Amino acid sequence: MRRPALPDPTFSLLRLALCAVALAALCLPAISAAAPATKRVATQAENPTLGRTILTTTKSRTLYSLSAESNGRFICTGTCTSTWRPLVIPAGVKPTGPVKLGMIKRPDGRTQVTFKGRPLYSFYGDSKAGDVNGEGIKDVGTWHAAVTAKTAPQPEPQPQPGSPYPYPY
Repeated sequence: MRRPALPDPTFSLLRLALCAVALAALCLPAISAAAPATKRVATQAENPTLGRTILTTTKSRTLYSLSAESNGRFICTGTCTSTWRPLVIPAGVKPTGPVKLGMIKRPDGRTQVTFKGRPLYSFYGDSKAGDVNGEGIKDVGTWHAAVTAKTAPQPEPQPQPGSPYPYPY
C-alpha cells in the first residue's frame, strides 16, 4: 500500500496568506464604517453687536438658521441658496466644532450641518468677520445667528463711598 504524498509546505503557507488577506479585506470596511472621518466646520466668537457668542464658519463668517426649518423641513431651497449658503460637508464626514453639531440630507442630496436640529447657513450680505447683516431678516420665518451663549454683561463700577468730611485734615 502506498502512502499519500504530503502537501507542499510552500503551497500551504501561500493558502494561509491568501486567507489572511481575504479576511482583512472583509473586516476593513466594517472598521472604517465604525469611525467616520471628521472635519472641523465651525468655531464660535463673541459678537458685540448681538451681545452673544455665536457660531461662525472656520473663516469667521456668521452662521444662521431659519426659524421655520425644523424637524427635517426645508424652506431654503433653489434660488434661496444663492442668498443663504448652506454649510455642507462631503458624504461620510462628521462635522465638528466648539459645540455638538449634527447633519441632515438636503432635498438636493447634499449633507448639511445642523445645530440644535436646525440647518446652518451663511449670508451673502456678510462681507467680513463679525458681520450679522442677516440677523432678524423675516421671510417664511426669521433668520437668526446661531447663538451658543449669551455674553456675560460687564458689571458697572460701583460708586465709592465718599468721605463724610469735605475737607482733608
